[in-house]
Amino acid sequence: MERRDFIRLSLISAGAGMALPTIALAESDKKVKGASDIYYTKEDPGRWSGKVATHLPNIAIEKAGGKVTVKVVTPHEMKAYEHYIVKHVLLDKNHKFLDEKLFDPAKDTAAISTFTLQDYSGPIYVLSMCNKHDLWLNESEV
Repeated sequence: MERRDFIRLSLISAGAGMALPTIALAESDKKVKGASDIYYTKEDPGRWSGKVATHLPNIAIEKAGGKVTVKVVTPHEMKAYEHYIVKHVLLDKNHKFLDEKLFDPAKDTAAISTFTLQDYSGPIYVLSMCNKHDLWLNESEV
C-alpha cells in the first residue's frame, strides 16, 4: 500500500470512528422501549427468540427493614469460556448504574448474583450479558 493511500484510509477510519458512535447514540435516544438492537427482552427477543428461557435474568426481591436484597439468576449453562454469562448489571429507575457482578466461567458454575440496596423503592432493571447471545434486560418493582 502506498503511503498516500495509507494516510487517506487512516483519516477516513478515524472520521468514521468519531461519527458512528454519535449517530448510534442519537438513534438510541429515539427508542426507549424495544431497543432490540441494544438489548433483548421477553417481549422483544429479536433474533434470539428461542433463547428467552435461558438468557433472560430472573429477579427475586426481599425486603427487610430499609434493606432490599435483589437476587438475580440467569438459568444459563456456564460452559467454560466457550459459552457463558459474562455479568449481571443492576440499574435504578433512571437506568443509572448501581452495581454489577462479573462471572468467571472457570470458577462460577451458575450465573447467580445478589445485590443489597438501602432504602430503595421503584423499578429496577437487570442486564444479563451472554458472550454469544448478547445483552438481555428484565425489570422488577421494589
